Amino acid sequence: MEEVITKAIQDDYPDDFAWCYGCGRLNEEGHHFRTGWQGKQTVTIYTPQPKHTALPGFVYGGLIASLMDCHGTGSAALALHRKNGHEPGDGSEPPRFVTASLKVDFLKPTPQDIPLKAIGTVEEIHPKKWKINSEIYAGDTLCCRGEVVAVVMPSTFIKKD
Repeated sequence: MEEVITKAIQDDYPDDFAWCYGCGRLNEEGHHFRTGWQGKQTVTIYTPQPKHTALPGFVYGGLIASLMDCHGTGSAALALHRKNGHEPGDGSEPPRFVTASLKVDFLKPTPQDIPLKAIGTVEEIHPKKWKINSEIYAGDTLCCRGEVVAVVMPSTFIKKD
């Protein structure tokens, strides 16, 4: 039985900020990554589609990087939201983060047709800057390790009409 994230931080992003290709729930073409808590760590689970193929039987590295990226910003949002006394689904609007840096180390080829699980450990390095160390597994196989430094989304990221 595949694990499922029941309460994801992305579900609570306001509509104006729910369009990310990786994790935006309103982007019809996107991946719809969803990040939630699993104990003190964060988790995102995603099953690649056949179109995410690099070589037959293996996942394209760009999808892995996208998963690492959105898992990182979602994890930072979860952590700051919790620090502010909130949890996903409690009706409060969570903070939004953007990526300041993304580091991805591919350790093994990632097999196709297996759910991927990103597991993150979050560290606050500044009130508006968080570091997320993550590992991505395909089943029991560690395929990727990386780090995201995420910053609170600046107010200049608002679309001007």
